[in-house]
Amino acid sequence: MKILEVKDLNKIYPSFRLNNVSFTLEEGSIMGFIGRNGAGKTTTLKAIMNLIHKNSGEVKIEGKDFIENENVLKGNIGFLLAEHDYYTKKKIKIISNVTKRFYKDWDDDKYHYYLKFFNIDENKAIKDLSNGMKVKYQLAIALSHNAKLLILDEPTSGLDPISRDEILEIFKKIVKDKKHAILFSTHITSDLDKCADAITYIHNGSIVASETKNDFLETYLLVSGSENDLNDKLKNHFISYRIEDGKFAGMIKKSEYEEDDKLTTKLPNIEEIMIYTERSKEDEEFII
Repeated sequence: MKILEVKDLNKIYPSFRLNNVSFTLEEGSIMGFIGRNGAGKTTTLKAIMNLIHKNSGEVKIEGKDFIENENVLKGNIGFLLAEHDYYTKKKIKIISNVTKRFYKDWDDDKYHYYLKFFNIDENKAIKDLSNGMKVKYQLAIALSHNAKLLILDEPTSGLDPISRDEILEIFKKIVKDKKHAILFSTHITSDLDKCADAITYIHNGSIVASETKNDFLETYLLVSGSENDLNDKLKNHFISYRIEDGKFAGMIKKSEYEEDDKLTTKLPNIEEIMIYTERSKEDEEFII
């Protein structure tokens, strides 16, 4: 079942716009939302949640129009913005007692279960938590009001590798029941290798791709060889390429590649796809 549907979302600013952003997220799925800084990730998430006015477009949660059912549907969503923070000097216990009043489906038993599961001391102040523990606390809040959809903006940014790995393992456990789903933006592509099963890629406010991670990775090939073998036909098909020390490496859509025994090919990872795609928007050729 589709838990989130975004269709033709547009938001116009003087120097930036979201351009017909569309994608869907299935129950039981973890979708990585990728793109370089300023590409429109946070703007999209805010527009989905109606925190900014969109110029046009439609958002549905569990098949229901979000604007028409906002008060009800927000109770089914756990939302975390990268810049959001609580009153840092307040104890977790006080913040939670205030927060739970906003959710009719709040479950105290679940809340205390997740505090124990995440090893969170509710007598601590927010300022005394590490970045990783802050993310875990926010997840505990979301799961305690039975949120089926988690929308998270850069949840692993600034975390050490061990804390990031713990959070990603938690993500996988959350969706294991096939009733929850997670959409999270990130620029740490290695996180997606570990937990995501779908990718949505945004560039300059427009969606480049939105598909399963496997399909996304299988779309492209990295091709390398001697600079002498870099002909015009390859150049025309390359998304972008680079030349270094008499050798070239470029990325091409797999469907456009013709076999050549002189050349070496391999599947790119997510980071390489982003690098070659972003470069193609700026330069025909980049030299390092």
